[in-house]
Amino acid sequence: MELIYKIIHLLLWILAVYLSFNCIYLAFFAFAGLFPLPGAERNSVSHKKIAVLFPAYRSDEVIIESVVAALRHDYKGEFKVIVIADGLMEQTHTHLKALGAEVIEVFFEKSTKGKALLHAMETLKEGGFDIAFVLDVDNQMGTDCLHYINSAFQQGSKVIQLHRTAKNLDTSFAFLDACNEEVNNQIYRKGQRVLGFSPALIGSGIAFDYQYLHSLLKNIGETLGEDKKMDFLIATDGVEVAYLNDVFVYDEKVGNAKAFTTQRTRWIASQIEFIREYALEGVIKLFQGNIGFFNKTLQTLLMPRILLLGLLFIMAILSFFNPLGPGKGLWLALFISICLTLLISVPERFYRDKRLYIALLQIPRAMIGMVIALFSIGKVRKSNMATPHEHKPLSKNKI
Repeated sequence: MELIYKIIHLLLWILAVYLSFNCIYLAFFAFAGLFPLPGAERNSVSHKKIAVLFPAYRSDEVIIESVVAALRHDYKGEFKVIVIADGLMEQTHTHLKALGAEVIEVFFEKSTKGKALLHAMETLKEGGFDIAFVLDVDNQMGTDCLHYINSAFQQGSKVIQLHRTAKNLDTSFAFLDACNEEVNNQIYRKGQRVLGFSPALIGSGIAFDYQYLHSLLKNIGETLGEDKKMDFLIATDGVEVAYLNDVFVYDEKVGNAKAFTTQRTRWIASQIEFIREYALEGVIKLFQGNIGFFNKTLQTLLMPRILLLGLLFIMAILSFFNPLGPGKGLWLALFISICLTLLISVPERFYRDKRLYIALLQIPRAMIGMVIALFSIGKVRKSNMATPHEHKPLSKNKI
């Protein structure tokens, strides 16, 4: 029995060390994100040709709304809206072409965004595009988005991540997801950039040098986490990713627990995939001087925040009754630190909206959804588990 107690004591200390690493990393970059970044520049003498790419997987109604908004976008240079149609209905193809978009149809036994983008870029290789701007099927560009992108590329950028933010705040779950998006922006994008690291790519709202994206996509493979894969490939190349914190792309937030669980299942599966693939290489790259690559590796080791919050809450409560492992002082300090990290990462404007406090009541449901996601990652091997989208116009009362 004494041996069992010693093992439990040791395991609790190992868990405490791992959770402390999580809290320290998140707090460090959240604090860095409180400092300002230089504003994006809009004006440029010349204008590059831009391909606005919408990979669309079985999302007929949503893609039409997004394309209409994209075609209305004001840009002094030449740009083309291209829909990569995977599983769309024929009447949707006809409608999109009538609107003025180009439609490239793809067929795959197992659909992934990476394969769809690669096929489209090879189809368009004679189109003379300078920039490829990747959007999700539900995304809408903010004002002058393409002008800001053009100016950044004129200044030498090769990859640019824009500030993705909520398009809809119509349910408590959507509001909670909007908060989560902004926490990610604070820690993994703005905070990283303030300290000289490349921001983490987020899957959409990303502009690439056209030829460079083409070369990246050739090495993506079957992964569903194409943005994370590109993160590592770009870090290997030593290319610096720019982040335009004040240039927005509006993204649909999940409105219910079921959609949340589906989305997080895919995310956790891709995170585990990249831990296996890059954990050892990250250490090797560190000794070779590639700190950016090592930093990407550290990010894959972090526990999803909603699970971290829930686990620390449970450990803090149990510490009052459990004599094994660290004392209650450490567990309480870690729980308070993650709460403070989240508090400083949520934008101030959210605190002025009463919907925030209603949305906080959804945290227990989100925690349950994450636990379900953990036990569902095997499903990702059989399906791409695309996040379901709804027909949601840009919120008029967005914050």
